Amino acid sequence: MVTNGGFLVTKIKQLGDRIFEKVLAEKNIDAFNGPQGRILYVLWQQDGVPIKAVSDACGLAITSLTTMLERMENQGLIRREADAKDRRKTLLYLTDRARALKEEYDAVSEEMGSLYYRDFTEEEIRQFEGYLARIQHNLEEKLKA
Repeated sequence: MVTNGGFLVTKIKQLGDRIFEKVLAEKNIDAFNGPQGRILYVLWQQDGVPIKAVSDACGLAITSLTTMLERMENQGLIRREADAKDRRKTLLYLTDRARALKEEYDAVSEEMGSLYYRDFTEEEIRQFEGYLARIQHNLEEKLKA
Protein backbone atom coordinates (compact mmCIF):
# COMPACT_ATOMS: atom_id res chain seq x y z
CA MET A 1 0.00 0.00 0.00
CA VAL A 2 1.38 3.40 -1.00
CA THR A 3 0.90 6.07 1.66
CA ASN A 4 1.43 9.82 1.62
CA GLY A 5 0.87 10.59 5.32
CA GLY A 6 4.44 11.63 6.08
CA PHE A 7 4.58 13.91 3.06
CA LEU A 8 1.21 15.44 3.91
CA VAL A 9 2.18 16.04 7.55
CA THR A 10 5.39 17.76 6.44
CA LYS A 11 3.54 19.90 3.90
CA ILE A 12 0.85 20.85 6.44
CA LYS A 13 3.53 21.86 8.95
CA GLN A 14 5.30 24.02 6.39
CA LEU A 15 2.07 25.71 5.32
CA GLY A 16 0.94 26.11 8.93
CA ASP A 17 4.22 27.77 9.89
CA ARG A 18 4.00 30.21 6.98
CA ILE A 19 0.37 31.06 7.72
CA PHE A 20 1.10 31.46 11.44
CA GLU A 21 3.77 34.06 10.57
CA LYS A 22 1.32 35.75 8.18
CA VAL A 23 -1.39 35.93 10.87
CA LEU A 24 1.13 37.38 13.34
CA ALA A 25 1.97 40.08 10.79
CA GLU A 26 -1.71 40.78 10.03
CA LYS A 27 -2.34 41.28 13.75
CA ASN A 28 0.80 43.45 14.07
CA ILE A 29 2.34 41.06 16.58
CA ASP A 30 6.10 41.33 16.41
CA ALA A 31 7.02 40.44 19.98
CA PHE A 32 7.58 36.79 19.02
CA ASN A 33 7.71 34.52 15.98
CA GLY A 34 6.15 31.10 15.43
CA PRO A 35 8.88 28.97 17.02
CA GLN A 36 9.13 31.37 19.95
CA GLY A 37 5.36 31.14 20.29
CA ARG A 38 5.66 27.36 20.76
CA ILE A 39 8.15 27.91 23.58
CA LEU A 40 5.92 30.53 25.19
CA TYR A 41 2.94 28.19 24.86
CA VAL A 42 4.77 25.52 26.85
CA LEU A 43 5.71 28.02 29.55
CA TRP A 44 2.16 29.41 29.72
CA GLN A 45 1.07 25.87 30.60
CA GLN A 46 3.74 25.52 33.29
CA ASP A 47 6.27 28.17 34.23
CA GLY A 48 9.68 27.38 35.70
CA VAL A 49 10.46 24.21 33.80
CA PRO A 50 13.82 22.73 32.76
CA ILE A 51 15.12 23.43 29.27
CA LYS A 52 14.96 19.69 28.51
CA ALA A 53 11.20 19.64 29.23
CA VAL A 54 10.66 22.58 26.85
CA SER A 55 12.80 20.84 24.23
CA ASP A 56 10.71 17.67 24.53
CA ALA A 57 7.39 19.53 24.47
CA CYS A 58 8.30 21.66 21.44
CA GLY A 59 10.13 18.95 19.55
CA LEU A 60 13.19 21.18 19.22
CA ALA A 61 16.75 20.00 19.73
CA ILE A 62 18.45 21.60 22.71
CA THR A 63 21.12 23.01 20.39
CA SER A 64 18.45 24.84 18.36
CA LEU A 65 16.60 25.85 21.49
CA THR A 66 19.65 27.41 23.14
CA THR A 67 20.01 30.11 20.49
CA MET A 68 16.28 30.82 20.52
CA LEU A 69 16.23 31.09 24.31
CA GLU A 70 19.12 33.53 24.26
CA ARG A 71 17.25 35.69 21.77
CA MET A 72 14.04 35.46 23.82
CA GLU A 73 15.93 36.43 26.97
CA ASN A 74 17.39 39.46 25.16
CA GLN A 75 13.85 40.37 24.05
CA GLY A 76 12.66 40.30 27.64
CA LEU A 77 10.33 37.31 27.15
CA ILE A 78 11.97 34.76 29.44
CA ARG A 79 14.55 34.49 32.15
CA ARG A 80 16.80 31.57 32.97
CA GLU A 81 17.68 30.52 36.49
CA ALA A 82 19.69 27.67 37.91
CA ASP A 83 17.52 25.08 39.66
CA ALA A 84 18.01 25.50 43.42
CA LYS A 85 17.69 21.72 43.90
CA ASP A 86 19.99 20.74 41.04
CA ARG A 87 22.48 23.36 39.83
CA ARG A 88 23.09 21.34 36.64
CA LYS A 89 19.57 22.23 35.45
CA THR A 90 18.44 25.58 34.13
CA LEU A 91 14.81 26.52 34.60
CA LEU A 92 12.89 28.80 32.26
CA TYR A 93 10.49 31.44 33.53
CA LEU A 94 8.17 33.84 31.75
CA THR A 95 8.58 37.55 32.25
CA ASP A 96 5.63 39.87 32.85
CA ARG A 97 6.01 40.99 29.24
CA ALA A 98 5.56 37.42 28.00
CA ARG A 99 2.57 36.81 30.30
CA ALA A 100 0.91 39.89 28.80
CA LEU A 101 1.24 38.41 25.28
CA LYS A 102 -0.85 35.31 26.01
CA GLU A 103 -4.13 36.82 24.80
CA GLU A 104 -2.53 37.83 21.51
CA TYR A 105 -1.10 34.34 21.06
CA ASP A 106 -4.47 32.78 21.90
CA ALA A 107 -6.13 34.89 19.19
CA VAL A 108 -3.62 33.70 16.60
CA SER A 109 -3.95 30.12 17.80
CA GLU A 110 -7.74 30.31 17.57
CA GLU A 111 -7.53 31.60 14.02
CA MET A 112 -5.14 28.79 13.10
CA GLY A 113 -7.46 26.23 14.68
CA SER A 114 -10.40 27.53 12.67
CA LEU A 115 -8.34 27.10 9.49
CA TYR A 116 -7.21 23.59 10.40
CA TYR A 117 -10.68 22.39 11.33
CA ARG A 118 -12.83 24.26 8.83
CA ASP A 119 -15.78 22.08 7.77
CA PHE A 120 -14.92 19.35 10.31
CA THR A 121 -17.57 18.01 12.65
CA GLU A 122 -16.73 17.66 16.34
CA GLU A 123 -16.62 13.89 15.88
CA GLU A 124 -14.17 14.22 12.97
CA ILE A 125 -11.97 16.49 15.06
CA ARG A 126 -11.93 13.96 17.93
CA GLN A 127 -11.07 11.12 15.55
CA PHE A 128 -8.40 13.11 13.73
CA GLU A 129 -6.72 14.21 16.95
CA GLY A 130 -6.81 10.60 18.14
CA TYR A 131 -4.99 9.52 14.98
CA LEU A 132 -2.44 12.30 15.41
CA ALA A 133 -1.85 11.25 19.02
CA ARG A 134 -1.23 7.67 17.86
CA ILE A 135 1.27 8.86 15.24
CA GLN A 136 3.01 11.01 17.84
CA HIS A 137 3.20 8.04 20.22
CA ASN A 138 4.66 5.81 17.47
CA LEU A 139 7.32 8.38 16.66
CA GLU A 140 8.20 8.96 20.31
CA GLU A 141 8.59 5.21 20.83
CA LYS A 142 10.96 5.03 17.87
CA LEU A 143 12.97 7.92 19.24
CA LYS A 144 13.37 6.13 22.59
CA ALA A 145 14.55 2.90 20.93
